[in-house]
Amino acid sequence: MSMNAIAQSNADLAGDKDWWRGSVIYQIYPRSFQDSSGDGVGDLKGITQRLSYIASLGVDAIWISPFFKSPMKDFGYDVSDYYAIDPMFGTIDDFDRLIDKAHGLGIRVIIDQVLSHTSDQHPWFVESKASQTNPKSDWFVWADAKPDGTAPNNWLSIFGGSAWQWDAGREQYYLHNFLTCQPDLNLHNTDVQDALLDSVRFWLDRGVDGFRLDTVNFYFADQQLRDNPALPKEQRNSTLAPSVNPYNHQKHIYSKNRPENLGFLQRFRALLDEYPAATSVGEIGDAQYGMELMGEYTKGSDRVHMCYTFEFLSTESLNAERIKSVLEKLTVVAPDGWACWALTNHDIKRHTTRWNLDEQGRRLYTLLMMCLRGSVCLYQGEELGLPEADIAFEDIQDPYGIEFWPEYKGRDGCRTPMVWNTSQNHGGFSVSKPWLPIPDEHLPLSVSEQELNSDSLLNFYRAAMAFRKKYPALIVGEQSQIAVTENILAFERTSDNSTLYCAFNISSEESVLGLPDGDWELLGGQLGACTELKGNKVVLAPNQVLLAEKR
Repeated sequence: MSMNAIAQSNADLAGDKDWWRGSVIYQIYPRSFQDSSGDGVGDLKGITQRLSYIASLGVDAIWISPFFKSPMKDFGYDVSDYYAIDPMFGTIDDFDRLIDKAHGLGIRVIIDQVLSHTSDQHPWFVESKASQTNPKSDWFVWADAKPDGTAPNNWLSIFGGSAWQWDAGREQYYLHNFLTCQPDLNLHNTDVQDALLDSVRFWLDRGVDGFRLDTVNFYFADQQLRDNPALPKEQRNSTLAPSVNPYNHQKHIYSKNRPENLGFLQRFRALLDEYPAATSVGEIGDAQYGMELMGEYTKGSDRVHMCYTFEFLSTESLNAERIKSVLEKLTVVAPDGWACWALTNHDIKRHTTRWNLDEQGRRLYTLLMMCLRGSVCLYQGEELGLPEADIAFEDIQDPYGIEFWPEYKGRDGCRTPMVWNTSQNHGGFSVSKPWLPIPDEHLPLSVSEQELNSDSLLNFYRAAMAFRKKYPALIVGEQSQIAVTENILAFERTSDNSTLYCAFNISSEESVLGLPDGDWELLGGQLGACTELKGNKVVLAPNQVLLAEKR
């Protein structure tokens, strides 16, 4: 692509500042997408090689999980340099070429930004722990021991045990909500905020189109270090913290979810607004208050653009009543906010296994996502219907899985490499042994195999996204008339003079549905949606969808 063509493409992308509303974002876990160097680990050049495939899906943007310099104790979510690319993923020139090619294909690039904590090898922390009086001594959350030498309070780490680690040099504890090698930054210090925002500006200047904000509700801790209260057993429903983890025994109202976060998010948004069309999506990790925080964090136009919570990432099946309750709650707690829906990601068991879905079930939930008000985040391999991989203990890499094995096997089962074809070793991912094994059952689901079948799940995803883009009501329209009849979830999407009616039979039983008053044209026959209307009624087969437009 010529430099003039790239410049024109960048200008075209910059022209729509609201592109993120209703967008479909494709998440890439770079270690497992495509290896170009032959070391068994995916890299930036590999992503660039596969951008044409991503463009063929019809997505609007990619989100790339962390590729910053890191000791990789938590696989990139322990950053040791916010400005550098880890050599295992390539160079800054590789990233620039990725940006240029993506933009040339009309794909925006979102990168993962980890602002709540760093690696303990980050120069900031190395300096901070050197003494209690150095210039960065309060850049992290430090606290004295209690008189008996124990930790300052009862806060727990998601990865198990106390959230406090003793440092013999400073003779103080430091806070780590995750691994002990991931110390929490002290964002009460505005110098820390300034330094983080400087790193954000660096990537904006390189052409990125936005940021996925890791653990966006963890940025601040209570300055008084008050104990978290206990969480009643019947409320222990956290997705991030399985039942075997004592982290799920607390209401985390002091170790995260602090109101001070809003001020920083406003500073962050002000920086993004200096750029023509930059966006942000926050990850809210909280089972009890996630949707309320989404409402707070996306309210108005001076905070993050959109957030996702874990309502649709939980092990609890998504029956019609539960989806209705989530959608109705969202209209109450986030009436002017914007959700980014996801069924699976790099931290969660793949939904096809989590809910034991058959082919029709996978297609139904895909169409549901494409019809909901909000944006959509897809995770690599989801479009292939990859099930969760069963990883043997000797192959486990995830420290979370190692800590709680065998009751909880960690996150490696959803992080195995993409399968591109069945004719090459390792599914076309690498010429060498991959960092995680590729299950034999994934190979028949490879991209090359599904490309040969016009009715494959991969081609269904393409058709579903094309259908969404055809109707503005599905992208930016309002959502109303949410109802459940028997096992059928239904709602309307409206935009300007267009009204669409969407209904989903989320059951294994045939159901009859009466349409609202009006003259309706049935849509989506190519997607397996119902095509026969008898009066104002339709018969929906198990896991079948109705899509209709008012004439």
